[in-house]
Amino acid sequence: MTSLKITIADMVFEARLETEKAPRTAAAFAERLPFESKVVHVRWSGEGVWIPLGDLDFGVGYENHTSYPAPGQILLYPGGISETEILLAYGGVHFASKMGQLAGNHFITLTTGLDLLPEVGRRALWHGAQDIRFEAA
Repeated sequence: MTSLKITIADMVFEARLETEKAPRTAAAFAERLPFESKVVHVRWSGEGVWIPLGDLDFGVGYENHTSYPAPGQILLYPGGISETEILLAYGGVHFASKMGQLAGNHFITLTTGLDLLPEVGRRALWHGAQDIRFEAA
C-alpha cells in the first residue's frame, strides 16, 4: 500500500507513502492506519501545520530527513530534543522548535490538492485545531 487519502476538515487530498525513501517510517505509520488527530498551526517553523504527539514512539530513527520540506511534504519527527510530531508544509518552512532547528523524515507527499494547502494553514491559524484523518486509498 502506497496510496493514502488524507482529509483535513472538509478538504480531501491524495498522497503517496514514500516507501522507497523512508521505508521504516512509512511502514511504522502504515501500521497505525487509519490515523486520526488534529492539526494546529506551527509556532516556529513558518507556513506549516503540525500534529503534536508527545512521547509517542514510532520506533524509527532518521531517514530521508530534512529541515526544509516543500509544500505538500509531510515529515515525522521521531522525537529527541523535542516531542514527537508530524508536520505538513503548506508554504515556506524551516522546521524548528523552541530548542532550535529540527529535521524530520519526509515520508508522505501529497499528490493532489496542493492548491488547497494555504486554506489549511489559514483555518488552523485563525480558527484553531482542524481534524485530520489518514487512511489507505
